[in-house]
Amino acid sequence: MLALGALISVSGGLGYALPAIVGLESLGVPSPGETALVLAAVLASQGKLQIWLVIVIGCGSAIVGDNIGYLLGRTIGRQVLEAPGPFQKHRRRLIATGERFFAKHGGKAVFLARWVALVRIAAAWFAGIEEMEFLQFFFWNALGGITWGTTYSLVGYYGGKTAADAITLYGVIAAIVLGVVLVVGLVAWRVRERRHAQAPEEPEPPPSPES
Repeated sequence: MLALGALISVSGGLGYALPAIVGLESLGVPSPGETALVLAAVLASQGKLQIWLVIVIGCGSAIVGDNIGYLLGRTIGRQVLEAPGPFQKHRRRLIATGERFFAKHGGKAVFLARWVALVRIAAAWFAGIEEMEFLQFFFWNALGGITWGTTYSLVGYYGGKTAADAITLYGVIAAIVLGVVLVVGLVAWRVRERRHAQAPEEPEPPPSPES
């Protein structure tokens, strides 16, 4: 991060490419979007960039990237996950789990995913795969992108690298906690399904005598 900051400091104009990296992360490409946005904000606090432009580019990149990810998920995502090949059964089970999750949480899931490291990489794709209503997705995605992008930019601008590192760490911790919760939930679901499959079928009651 320090080496990248030294590189950008040579030409301040290149710094505006940093918040644009958020769009790649939102699209589903593993990339340091969060770190890049914070770094751009820190550079703005040093007078090398304009913070308002960092916020606009960061928020806009998050929203556009997520919308592209949503459209890709809706058009080809299900075919990719259901395609024959390794782990096909697990991939289909993942779709079924996602359907129940988005049916229950919908917009809240899209909004909260923006704040959790790693999860936001896949959230837009799964919203598209599960065919979440576009207007609902767009609203919650835009709300999450704007609030997240503004918050992280201002934290980097006013708090500097120390505060930015702290909030990034909390995002990683949240991702780990969410991962543990999902694993526990998946194990509990598998145990319940197995017990249900092994339970003996109850005999049908005899037909009542005709009066």
